[in-house]
Amino acid sequence: MSRYMRTYFYGILGAIGGLIGWQVSNMLGLSFSSNLYISEAVVGALVGLCIGLFIGITEGVMTRNLVQAAKAGLFSGLLGLVAGAIGLPLSEFFFQTLGGGFIGRALGWGLFGMLIGLAVGVFGQSQIWKGMLGGFIGGAIGGILLESVQNWLKNPLTGKAAGLVLLGASVGAFISLIVVLLGKAWLEVTSGKLKGTEFMLDKFMHAGGPAIAIGSSPLKSEIVLPDPDIAPQHAMLTGDGKQFTVKDMSLSGTFINNKKVEQTRLTNGQKIRMGNTEMVYHEKR
Repeated sequence: MSRYMRTYFYGILGAIGGLIGWQVSNMLGLSFSSNLYISEAVVGALVGLCIGLFIGITEGVMTRNLVQAAKAGLFSGLLGLVAGAIGLPLSEFFFQTLGGGFIGRALGWGLFGMLIGLAVGVFGQSQIWKGMLGGFIGGAIGGILLESVQNWLKNPLTGKAAGLVLLGASVGAFISLIVVLLGKAWLEVTSGKLKGTEFMLDKFMHAGGPAIAIGSSPLKSEIVLPDPDIAPQHAMLTGDGKQFTVKDMSLSGTFINNKKVEQTRLTNGQKIRMGNTEMVYHEKR
């Protein structure tokens, strides 16, 4: 799955989260307290939990890494719960303070999206600030869309459903889109079961940062390739701030442009083969 197709899937799963959040909040009712802000906090928490959960699992689902999907989904869902509990009352506060309009909604839901982006960045392969920036932009735009649709549609239930679907889709899509547009390094799988999938590497590029393992085990590697001929932890990538060094850790070998290597620095366009899976390393200056 290409970097741009992942944006589509982030948007779709975010929209599903928004739709489920709408259903959950309707089932439990919208009035939990005589205090408007307490009710808004509970409803926001429910919506945030659902949207955060579905956006969180996206990366793991796309790469067939169920361990990552579970971890990221749980963490993103919990952060989404907190974000919704803060974001919805905050948007209502701004809405009331500023005398109505879209600015308050945009600020409140922008904060909501930013916390979802934080969760995605923690478990993804991109820098956290990029996920947070994308989440804030998506949340702000989604908040404006939500308010617009609710004002446009006469049926309040339909308006809320459409608005939350657009909010979830906007947050998910912009988290992925900003990461893609600002990405500096990635691996593109060109053969094997994950053909077409692209793994972002920006988070691991800076000097002194954590190394990233490539292998077949979701418990031992950050980039997981479902190939029986790849070791659980086949190779390590280490960044120096500008590019990556790959170090082989397997018995079967790691091949760069069909030449077996022990350790070497990667350059743009090089082909990496492990087992029956081939990847191409890309970097953008």
